[in-house]
Amino acid sequence: MHLVKFLPKNLAKLLLVIVVVCWCFLGCRGIKWLALAKMSSISAKQLPEMCQELIGLAKRQQKICRRNVEVMDSVRFGAHMAIDECQHQFRNRRWNCSTVDPVKVFGNFLKLGTREVAFVHAISSAGVAHAVTRACSKGDLQHCGCDRTVNGRSAEGFEWSGCSDNIAFGIAFSQKFVDARERLRKSKNIKRVLMNLHNNEAGRKAVEDSMQVVCKCHGVSGSCELKTCWRSMATFRQIGAILKESFDGATEVKLEHKKKRPALVPVNNQFKPPTRSDIVYLVASPDFCEPDPKTGSLGTSGRVCNKTSKAIDGCDLLCCGRGYETRTMTIVERCQCKFYWCCYVSCEKCTRTVDEHVCK
Repeated sequence: MHLVKFLPKNLAKLLLVIVVVCWCFLGCRGIKWLALAKMSSISAKQLPEMCQELIGLAKRQQKICRRNVEVMDSVRFGAHMAIDECQHQFRNRRWNCSTVDPVKVFGNFLKLGTREVAFVHAISSAGVAHAVTRACSKGDLQHCGCDRTVNGRSAEGFEWSGCSDNIAFGIAFSQKFVDARERLRKSKNIKRVLMNLHNNEAGRKAVEDSMQVVCKCHGVSGSCELKTCWRSMATFRQIGAILKESFDGATEVKLEHKKKRPALVPVNNQFKPPTRSDIVYLVASPDFCEPDPKTGSLGTSGRVCNKTSKAIDGCDLLCCGRGYETRTMTIVERCQCKFYWCCYVSCEKCTRTVDEHVCK
């Protein structure tokens, strides 16, 4: 930057513009708003101007934040749920959804168009939709509440009552906020943008499609003479399992122009076009065996493996053929606990020895 002062004025301005544009294109990729998960809380009492200081928000997301400050703590919680669920679903795989940086949560990993990246987009979009919907039902947000469109008597004969989850509000906000970054760079990499938008929608669709009817019986001794029901979201663990299943059956796609409009179609033309519920990806995944800063791979060295398993968590596959070391560990835990009236529990300490197998 010190060279700028020696250049002609117009050339210096042009150089600065080029530097800034390049920095934004390289630095703004990925789901940077997931860094909100590392915050302890976002108070609804904070001023709208605080949105500019929140980590990882694009300009359009900052604008949404200023108009919806009270919703941002739900967005933070949704990001936290998404990361936790990703780590749970991939805990036994070579890539285990590890976070590497408080700001750039998954490092360079999100630059790739792999099926793992596709899952991260889907689960994060689902996390925001789920968290915002739950906040509506709990009465934490002023501008939304229970879904009042679900009322009256159903065709099955029960009465709609209680607080049905306002899934429409949660999905609409997730779409507006999560998709905002992709809308900003739509002309730069249309293939990747379409992939991200499709997977964002797949995450929200999983939340919507997993809505279930919950009922409560009324009457003498639970005779269920009268039954009231409401619509409720599935647990986020259930949604994570649905998206993991979609990940396992993800479709590799390529860009084609149909009627002068860009669209993603399967690489294998024998496959049917992906639906809104399907996860799609652009490139094959690396093996994640060795550390690689370019792909964001942390490698599997030091990971605990299952010696007896033949699946991906087994030592043969997880350790990528490098072998493993066995170490003996002594575990002290409470056992033979007894409850004494009133009111305490007394336990003994038991010691057991276990073998732990760790990838070389």
